[in-house]
Amino acid sequence: MNNRNKKLRWQLPFLLLLIVGTIFIIRNHQTAAPFQKGEGAVFGTFYHVTYQYPSDLQKEIEAELQKVDASLSPFNKTSIISRINRNEDVTPDSMFIHVFQLAKSISQRTNGAFDITVAPLVNAWGFGFKNEKEVSHSQIDSLLQFVGFGKVDLTDGKIIKQDPRVTLDCSAIAKGYGSDAVARLFDRKGIKNYMIEIGGEIVVKGVNAKQQRWKVGINKPIDDTLNIHSEIQTILHVTDAGIATSGNYRNFYYKDGKKYAHTIDPHTGYPVQHSILSATVVAKDCATADAYATAFMVLGLEDARKVLDSVPEIQAYLIYADEKGQNQTYASPGLQDMMEH
Repeated sequence: MNNRNKKLRWQLPFLLLLIVGTIFIIRNHQTAAPFQKGEGAVFGTFYHVTYQYPSDLQKEIEAELQKVDASLSPFNKTSIISRINRNEDVTPDSMFIHVFQLAKSISQRTNGAFDITVAPLVNAWGFGFKNEKEVSHSQIDSLLQFVGFGKVDLTDGKIIKQDPRVTLDCSAIAKGYGSDAVARLFDRKGIKNYMIEIGGEIVVKGVNAKQQRWKVGINKPIDDTLNIHSEIQTILHVTDAGIATSGNYRNFYYKDGKKYAHTIDPHTGYPVQHSILSATVVAKDCATADAYATAFMVLGLEDARKVLDSVPEIQAYLIYADEKGQNQTYASPGLQDMMEH
């Protein structure tokens, strides 16, 4: 054996030891890294993040959220969705296409209960960015002809409408998608433990600072438009999932002695009058959870349970009023293991 081979034979183990040691140091560095916290305003609400990483990522988080805003916000006049609603010639970006296709899939699985073409009705009832004082039967009937996922399609990378008056509103899925977008940023950074929350729509991964699954509280449905009073109904212990809650107990208004909830039934054009007060959904991603939570508010208890039976990859916790007006709860079987007993 020549001297070169002998030298190589002795160098290889040292090189291997160096690589293993470096990996060990990096892993220990990540494990020992502090939990960062951040917050800010986005999508007309607030976001909060907790993540284990050596440095602050606020600028990168906000840059990611701005991308979502530039694609999906109807309040941003230059966004992709705003330009589509104005019937401009625009090519949707990958974010818009992903959300549109997911929304269409969930619309089909919920018999149209989830529908991003419901915007004209939401605006007419005063929960959107326009505020009408009166809502008549004839007005609802005229608006319904522009509502329905069958009236819009994605063809060759472009949104094609059957009628130019069809408008899209992704508000019931965009916050969840925003949380997912930040989660993807964290995943790219190799972050193993985090919680992201945008306006109540949450993504969790790994464990919290106490090395436990993340705790997510579900509020009792108390009429509280100002969000002053909040009592916890139950606590979920969750990891590696998206969690979203939809409820009518905070977003409503009274007119002529009647209470109008913010969830509009795309089939009737009117606010829903079902017994479900709050729907919390746990799914593999937050956009999916967000959309199903809205759909369950439209469907009502029995139809929501049928969807849960047919879509095993999601779980739900439903709070509803029984015939006597008393609050009751339903938890799908897979969710019961996450509940605090």
